[in-house]
Amino acid sequence: MSPVNSDDSSGDAFADAGRPLTRKEIRAREKAITAESGDAVPEQAYESGEEMHAGVGAAQRTGSSAAASGPDSPRTAATATPPADVPAAQPLPADEVPDAPPVPPTIHDPAEHADAAVNEHAVHGDPVHGDPADLDTAPEVHGAQSEDAPHFAEFANGHPEDIHHDDVHQDIHQDGHHYDVHHGAVSHETYEDHEHYEQQAVGHQLLAGAETAATVARPSKKVRRRRRLVALLLTLALFVTATVVGAQFLKPLLGNDKPADYPGPGTGQVKVSVVPGEGPVSVAAKLEDAKVVANSETFMAALTASGGTLNPGEYEFKQEMKNSDAVSVLLNEGQAKVMYFALSAGLRIDESLQAISEGSGLSLAQLKALSDSPQQFGLTSKAKNLEGFLSPGEYRFPLGSTAKEILTKLVKATQDELKAQGVTDAAKQYDVVTVASIVQAEGGQAEYKDVAGAIYNRLKPTNTETNGLIQSDATVTYGLGKKTFHIDEAEKADKSNPYNTYAIQGLPAGPIGSPGKTAIDAAAKPNKNDYLYWVTINLDTKETKFSKTLAEHNGYVEQYNAWCEANPGRCV
Repeated sequence: MSPVNSDDSSGDAFADAGRPLTRKEIRAREKAITAESGDAVPEQAYESGEEMHAGVGAAQRTGSSAAASGPDSPRTAATATPPADVPAAQPLPADEVPDAPPVPPTIHDPAEHADAAVNEHAVHGDPVHGDPADLDTAPEVHGAQSEDAPHFAEFANGHPEDIHHDDVHQDIHQDGHHYDVHHGAVSHETYEDHEHYEQQAVGHQLLAGAETAATVARPSKKVRRRRRLVALLLTLALFVTATVVGAQFLKPLLGNDKPADYPGPGTGQVKVSVVPGEGPVSVAAKLEDAKVVANSETFMAALTASGGTLNPGEYEFKQEMKNSDAVSVLLNEGQAKVMYFALSAGLRIDESLQAISEGSGLSLAQLKALSDSPQQFGLTSKAKNLEGFLSPGEYRFPLGSTAKEILTKLVKATQDELKAQGVTDAAKQYDVVTVASIVQAEGGQAEYKDVAGAIYNRLKPTNTETNGLIQSDATVTYGLGKKTFHIDEAEKADKSNPYNTYAIQGLPAGPIGSPGKTAIDAAAKPNKNDYLYWVTINLDTKETKFSKTLAEHNGYVEQYNAWCEANPGRCV
């Protein structure tokens, strides 16, 4: 070949390549030419994505680097034209363009090395610190590439030349500064290059998600709120369930498992008494204890709703009655009105007749006239009236009942009790009732039998200590027509009082009140003892002291006087 037609390749490191130059070689050659010309080209011009794209594209089409400089090219004042003596690269004929090498060419520049290093750090989870251009000091990367998907789609459609520069964008933050690292994209001719580009993009994505990969992804606020709400509802449901279950276990312990009412009508027969002054709460408790009603509280509610009033007396119920039926029994609903009255133990005859008159509506005079004729009721001729034989208790008589019918029933109750104790003779009955009335007035129930035994000891003819005198204050006051615990010596010496047991030997003229069942039983069957004296030293507790001699008795009397001084007004 003639030297004229041959290029001088001396000093040209690429002259003997014997093949088309690669893009890397073209760029290196351009740098070398520029260095020889003395015109320094800024490094950014070779690293710019747009310059790289223009230069490489022109090299492929024309083989001349001058084609990259046009009126629209960004390389203006900063880019120098190669000297005229440097031969321009000649374009290859279309039919002589070699096939793409089996391994896609790569262009290694500082940015790509930085990408690779950053990708390696991101994959291994190592933070990148420092300056973006320095891998050793690169800051932690938080950015993410933005427009990869559209370029990948274009590449897949066969337009690799349409991939633009700055496809990969990373934001690097450090100490409040913001760095943008742009990696130039390179046109790829093969699908393998596209796969390499995807791998590189994945590296950037791993780098962008380095911080996220180090922590667990948090759900959105909406999801967290929903979870909190579900947890709250579950906790509330568990609390309510535990409360209900606990209440079921505690009900038997607290007594709250009682039924509100029985279905009724009930069976059997139960007697329940309502004493004078007793309130509905106490009565309801009695009925529940007797299993007449199921629940005292619900029964109280039914009784209150009825508006009725409790009356003392003895009532007959069935067990397991309905509340409404039990209320009807207490209030005598559905039954005819009755005559009702109550007599307390110890009442004198005039007090008893007054109570009967008020309860029955009968005339007091009519009742007194019948009482003054005791023989028509089976009493002994010694009796002057029905004193002592009107049995204490509560009574209900049908409307229209006569006075005699009422008095007959009361006397019969006392006579029946005497007969039950083996006292059948009328005269004997009268004496027993007289002793029982003194016992009722003088002693407490616990000492009734001992008091009765002491009275009988005093009445013995052989007794020289008391000489047959009972010496009861209660008998004296009864004869005087008053109620007191104190009598003077003149009253004790008054023999005109037939009930003065201080002056008159033996029993008084008759009973001094209506004895109860316990007193009658004590008088009928007294305790055998040697006592001749007794005194109640406490009127509240009815404590009674017994003695065999007068001296001992006087000591107990002093205790009684001391109690009276400590309780003014009680011993009158």
